Amino acid sequence: MPSEIITGYVEIDGLRAYKASPTAAAGDRPATGMLVLPMVTGIGEQVREWADTIARSTGNVAVAWDTWHGRSSDDTGFDELRVLSQQLEDEVAIQEQDRLLRHMREELGLTSIGVVGWCLGGRYALILGGRNPDLVNVIAFHPTVTMGETAEAVDAVAHAGMTEAPVFMAYPGKDSIVPLESFLALQQALQSRHQAPTIIQLYPEAKHGFSDKRRHNEEVNESAYRLSWPQALEFMKATTGHPGPGAE
Repeated sequence: MPSEIITGYVEIDGLRAYKASPTAAAGDRPATGMLVLPMVTGIGEQVREWADTIARSTGNVAVAWDTWHGRSSDDTGFDELRVLSQQLEDEVAIQEQDRLLRHMREELGLTSIGVVGWCLGGRYALILGGRNPDLVNVIAFHPTVTMGETAEAVDAVAHAGMTEAPVFMAYPGKDSIVPLESFLALQQALQSRHQAPTIIQLYPEAKHGFSDKRRHNEEVNESAYRLSWPQALEFMKATTGHPGPGAE
């Protein structure tokens, strides 16, 4: 049976976030959670659905970063959101994400935390993995990592190679934003690690952002999502140590 969850917007260290959590802990198992890093939509309907699914299906507390501080695809056009994404500063964004992680550890008492992100959030997930050795997993769907990152940008490829946690990455072969050379660089960086496993999934015909239901009018995208998302949820359960609701 699906687990009941509690959802809603919360304020964390001066930041707005979206939180989805199971209604009750499963016995004396360690408290576990996932930091959710949105795509350009911010914490719009799609991202909230993913956070809800994580809480309901895996038993993890899901806390979603509010990328645009109250704005999202629910009330803001995509052209405007793309402009905001171009203005986003890495160090400012990472500082906010670190504040959420600190809250999850210190205030929520979560002892096992991973991170999942899509597109720009997938890139930040890889960066956080390199900066936070205590994360238990890093999951990146079609991360927006290009080889033309500016000198001011944090090097996501280098951070991927420093990540100590198990990594799950899904890449679309027909990505029009992230070139193949970026995927190959990420693949090499991740597979050069000796301390943790790597799962890399390549969907040759899928396109950038294939997880977004707005793109599921194309079967190649819907199919890639249908295959990858359930596996990512199982990866969360396996790496956080939470077997999911209803497990003995």
